[in-house]
Amino acid sequence: MTIKAIDLFSGCGGVSCGLSQAGFTVKAAVEIEKDAATTYLNYPPLANVAVLQKDICKVSGKELLRAAKIHRNEIYLLAGCPPCQNFSMQNPNNKKKSETERKKLLFEFLRIIEEVYPPFILMENVPGITTKFNANILNEFIERLENVKGDISKKYFVLKDVLNSADFGVPQSRKRFVLHAVRMDIYERLQTLGQTFQLPQPTHKKDGENGLKPWITVKEAIGDLPKLSAGQTYDGKKEVYNHKCANLSDENLARMKYIRSHGGSRNSLPESMVLDCHKKKNEYGQVFSGHQDVYGIMDPNKPSPTMTGGCLCYSKGRYGHYSQNRAISIREAARLQTFPDDFIFSDSLTKSALQIGNAVPVKLVEASGTEILKSIKKIKRK
Repeated sequence: MTIKAIDLFSGCGGVSCGLSQAGFTVKAAVEIEKDAATTYLNYPPLANVAVLQKDICKVSGKELLRAAKIHRNEIYLLAGCPPCQNFSMQNPNNKKKSETERKKLLFEFLRIIEEVYPPFILMENVPGITTKFNANILNEFIERLENVKGDISKKYFVLKDVLNSADFGVPQSRKRFVLHAVRMDIYERLQTLGQTFQLPQPTHKKDGENGLKPWITVKEAIGDLPKLSAGQTYDGKKEVYNHKCANLSDENLARMKYIRSHGGSRNSLPESMVLDCHKKKNEYGQVFSGHQDVYGIMDPNKPSPTMTGGCLCYSKGRYGHYSQNRAISIREAARLQTFPDDFIFSDSLTKSALQIGNAVPVKLVEASGTEILKSIKKIKRK
């Protein structure tokens, strides 16, 4: 049974990879960035996907279905993860932007939904989309999904929540806003068939409570990879792709060694080793030390911190390897995002960090895909 999916804002392929692992056949994707589209197509299960490398604003619903070879009346999934920067509370520039500017790409996703009215929808984004600052945008989006007047086949039953990726087998503490939606005519059929439509259910918990598995730790995820020195690329006999890490200055190497032996946080540094930018004072004369995780060392016995577009840079987060004096490698970052080992990225640290950090954790998408697939299979059998 072939069950098709379309992936909007696909990036390097995190969502498509997760959906394919769940059992979907991804037929088309849209991604504006050439480098991300190239990485996407390098992964064998996605090599035959019709990737439209263009601005989503210039893609029509009809063009999308044609590229995917999907008929309007088919049962399929439309997945979309609109770029999250406009909704992130970590981005200080968002306060300078109007609602119209911030919601543009999310509402391009909505435009395509309203052009094709897919039976099933999956959307993921940053938790910041649920804040008071973004409430008007998210509420309008959901209201238009739920309250289309008239035809029941243009209304949706919507479920949403903020989920922790670590609860779904991802060795990373990364919270994501997850939305599942099903068209109301399909939802009524599911109810008749006794099929529950729901969000993914956790498989893991911090300490394995309630019969669930314990969270996967950093050491469990990357501990078997060959050792590296700062600036090294692995070229040993064992086949390991993208095991390459950034170099470190002598000063940062000294900081890392000191931090490692004093608890893992840069707050332990003596005055002589603290950067000038971490000594700045605010308007009240208090030291304004910036983000506390930068220059930190990962805890091997916990999930990693959130992978970002700077995840390969020691100075941009708690991205120091837990036992080796270096930042994590491309492959290690990919594993912490649960990309399979044969998903190959560019050898460029900058490009790979952006693609990995911007991706949705693969296992979280797989969990959503697996849940939605239950409903699709139930419908297709009847």
